[in-house]
Amino acid sequence: MHRQFAKAVATAGFVIAAGLFPAMSQENYPTKPVHLLVAFPPGGPTDLVARVLGEKLAEHLGQPVIIENRPGANGNIAAEATARAEPDGYTVFYNTSAVALSPSLYAKLSYDVVRDLAPVALTAVVPLVLAVNTSIPANNVNEFIAHVRANPGKLTYGSAGAGNVTHLGALLFLKSHGLDAVHVPFRGSAPAVTALSGNHVQFVTDTVNSSFPLIQSGHIKALAVMGAKRTPVLPDVPTLSEAGMTNFEIGAWQGILVPAKTPAAIVQKLNAAALKALADPSVKAKLAIQGAEPLGSTPEEYGAYIKSELERWARVVKDNAVKLD
Repeated sequence: MHRQFAKAVATAGFVIAAGLFPAMSQENYPTKPVHLLVAFPPGGPTDLVARVLGEKLAEHLGQPVIIENRPGANGNIAAEATARAEPDGYTVFYNTSAVALSPSLYAKLSYDVVRDLAPVALTAVVPLVLAVNTSIPANNVNEFIAHVRANPGKLTYGSAGAGNVTHLGALLFLKSHGLDAVHVPFRGSAPAVTALSGNHVQFVTDTVNSSFPLIQSGHIKALAVMGAKRTPVLPDVPTLSEAGMTNFEIGAWQGILVPAKTPAAIVQKLNAAALKALADPSVKAKLAIQGAEPLGSTPEEYGAYIKSELERWARVVKDNAVKLD
């Protein structure tokens, strides 16, 4: 009887300890470095913002945040890697608006954004800018439209990748005016704007933080920003709305996702750290230099936003019969 009692107590103790361990690990999270997966190459617009936030996230989490660039397939490589990772909070996806575009553009995806990924926070939005090579004889949007119309199918435009918002921004701009040009996808914004400055492509609708250095140096020309308002880093560049294109607003938004089934306590810790980082004056200043606007949200708000963007882009893709090259 004594041995049976002792065995029962030991078994009960093991069960209790096993039940407490996950809760304790969540409470102590993080106890090792956190890997932040970025879906685009180093030096690109997403990477630039991610590194600013990653530095502050590390301070608030008390552990290093290691940036891992996983470019390719319009962000799907990094998204899939996150979806398949352990839901323990140590694999975090710094995503872009590509997660809302891919489901409508790809016939087959190896993951489901809503089912396999959990929202943490909406972090920032970077406006797009319509920029052209200096050889293009146009100094405003209307002159550019006239030039493209006079040269159907002869101009090329670069993007950060097929199906990326920088691709769809240009494509929708062209379709809205009945224009034709050839798409040239690159592996990220940096090589796309470099190709623009070398006249390997003639125009882009790229993120302002990626294009700004070449605009500032005079290597490319900015004709319009594609947001609702002018951006402080390019105060003299009008919006498309000012140029006569009303209700045409496209921005590259970013956020943080983790694998589905990541414990709520860990999601909340990551959310709290992200909001603290976004509210930090030094982060705001660094993002402002890039033309990026800090946002912030609860996990629930970000989840609702992603669903609304999935619906929005599904309509856009269908209405415009958009297909990947």
